[in-house]
Amino acid sequence: MKITHCLASVALVSMLGACSGVQNQVTAVKGPVDYVNPYMGNISHLLVPTFPTIHLPNSMLRAYPERADYTTDQLNGLPLIVTSHRGSSAFNLSPYQGENLCPVVAYSYDDEKLKPYYYEVILDDEEIKVKYAPSHQSALYQIDYSQQDKPVYMMINSRNGAIKAGDGFVSGYQQLENNTRVYLYIESDIAPIETGILADGKIDAGTKEAEGRNACAVLHFADGTRTVNLRYGISFISEEQAKENLQRELPDYNLQALAEKGRQIWDKALSDIQVEGGSDTDKQILYTSLYRIFERPVCISEGGRYFSAFDGKVHEDNGEPFYTDDWIWDTYRAAHPLRLLIDEGTEKNVIDSYLRMAEQMGNMWMPTFPEITGDSRRMNSNHAVATVADAAAKGLQFDLAKAYEACRKGIEEKTLAPWSGAAAGWIDDFYKKNGYIPALQEGEKETDPNVHHFEKRQPIAVTLGTAYDQWCLSRIADMLGKKEDAAHYLQCAHNYRNVYNAETAFFHPKDKNGKWIEPFDYRFSGGMGAREYYGENNGWIYRWDVPHNVADLIDLMGGNQQFIANLDQTFREPLGRGKYAFYAQIPDHTGNVGQFSMANEPSLHIPYLYNYAGQPWKTQKRIRQLLKTWFRNDLMGVPGDEDGGGMSAFVVFSSLGFYPVTPGFPAYNIGSPLFAKAKVMLSNGKVFEIEAQGASDENKYIQSATLNGKEWNKPWFSHDDIKEGGKLVLVMGSRPNKAWGSTGDAVPPSAEKQ
Repeated sequence: MKITHCLASVALVSMLGACSGVQNQVTAVKGPVDYVNPYMGNISHLLVPTFPTIHLPNSMLRAYPERADYTTDQLNGLPLIVTSHRGSSAFNLSPYQGENLCPVVAYSYDDEKLKPYYYEVILDDEEIKVKYAPSHQSALYQIDYSQQDKPVYMMINSRNGAIKAGDGFVSGYQQLENNTRVYLYIESDIAPIETGILADGKIDAGTKEAEGRNACAVLHFADGTRTVNLRYGISFISEEQAKENLQRELPDYNLQALAEKGRQIWDKALSDIQVEGGSDTDKQILYTSLYRIFERPVCISEGGRYFSAFDGKVHEDNGEPFYTDDWIWDTYRAAHPLRLLIDEGTEKNVIDSYLRMAEQMGNMWMPTFPEITGDSRRMNSNHAVATVADAAAKGLQFDLAKAYEACRKGIEEKTLAPWSGAAAGWIDDFYKKNGYIPALQEGEKETDPNVHHFEKRQPIAVTLGTAYDQWCLSRIADMLGKKEDAAHYLQCAHNYRNVYNAETAFFHPKDKNGKWIEPFDYRFSGGMGAREYYGENNGWIYRWDVPHNVADLIDLMGGNQQFIANLDQTFREPLGRGKYAFYAQIPDHTGNVGQFSMANEPSLHIPYLYNYAGQPWKTQKRIRQLLKTWFRNDLMGVPGDEDGGGMSAFVVFSSLGFYPVTPGFPAYNIGSPLFAKAKVMLSNGKVFEIEAQGASDENKYIQSATLNGKEWNKPWFSHDDIKEGGKLVLVMGSRPNKAWGSTGDAVPPSAEKQ
């Protein structure tokens, strides 16, 4: 997307036809946004599902229906802003007719309609119809009441904060974590006859302010009122700023115009990828996945300022929008590389935001899991370095020297213990000396206070992840001319070898004395989520977690033939237990094809690894199998947690026919495109085209290829090949051409063979 502003009102270009009505989206030409289904994946296979989020791309204001999941038959009020993915709404809005008022009304509902830019629902017991449309930092509600014989109320609740019922407005804040507050300013198009604070089920008109749990303002409108329009602004700075945001973005109460503006913004953003061929279902999955990538990170600059939870202060943004809420462990793999292709201006702003976070935290440690409320330091490893290395390798200009220092300090000075923001401890010293994180023998007590009581050491996951991070550091150091650093970190990048068990051909935990943990089961050893040794996934997944040096992994396993056999077995190995027992221990490890898990991010690159061992036709077969099996345009159409766009970016890339296996290498592996034609609108205005002649469900195998008019016999291409635009033409067939891309000189780059 080429919209690199943050949140000002946007001059829009009419896209593919105007909306002839919010309820009935009739357009002359169906635009990309019309294929988006926010309900896709709302019922999870096991863990947290996707949410039907209403928002504009990368915008601060996000909302979704306030319920446990899609199957819940009640709404807990109406949402005003969701401040964190998976979080409940900050504040609640509850229109109501009757007596016995309460802070949050539990509504029975029906006829819900939801699009990225619009929401509509009937609160059937209350006989109230609701319409909603968002802007960037403000939104509109239209509430239609129908019971003429009952009083008309509107409750506005802060779950934990303060609320004030003013003259024609309500304002307040909700307290979040880490000294962060979200502020609200809301006003209606008609004046209430009475305002006050909720007390004992009644409106107390003599009290105008309240603090604490469920502090709730009440607006009482005249009997017979049929429609109340509400507009509100939100802010992380102040109530006054929330009012300014509202006034800047919403000059009136025209909900239809706001929804149409939102539709055009979405259509423009999603139009950076255009496809022909394939089924409508394929397009629905593609554009829904692309929509998911725009849910975070979010720009929180407000009128040239932003509140940073990283130091608790309000800062001037100096024209450089500030982004946060980026779950980097998930997004570095594919979401960041995709944004770099189509919107490098935003990607630069995101990386610059990382550097400001590092400075504001006072330690200059690169963030790992930045959220609205600060860096939660979730998951393992320090993968922001991969985002930096990848962007730099592909030519993005930013302060690389500062980024290198922030990445280096985050790896060297912060503990490698998962889910911790503490300074390095003894296991970090052990890693630096011995090149691996030691595992505990059964019954051995934990001795490092930095280790999380539930998340454990995750020694294999951390060793492999840190080896990759250090390879990324070596790449950046080399770009900066720091030859000694580059050589040192390149040596560290081989630390995965220290936990490779040649007898089993798996990465195997060993203790501080260098002894393997025995006995061992690569499916189940490691307790809940295999965290005592791995992380959310078992040994079969982490067997392949060396994305920077696949060539060396092939050598460790004994060559191409054995590597292929081990890959095949990953997709064939039985669960080993009944599903209820398997998922009770490893609940993140869903979306199975054998031991392969489509539902968790460390798996995303695995089906592309056949390209490195001379059998790219198997990558083509696996990619089509996985896309068609686990991603569908229905309520259970996502196999696991969608944690910030990472899994959705896999779908977008793979549907187009290529994927960035190794962020840090400016290269893409070729898979099997779903569409006969695709165009990727690059940030520089050039176009990269993929033409898959004859592509269909049956014709999934590449017979031959050309790239930029030249014969192409490699299952990969470089970023340089496409950065100024280009065209990849693939001739597809129903049977594999096992010779295409299979020669030893055709393999994608690895640290050992660049």
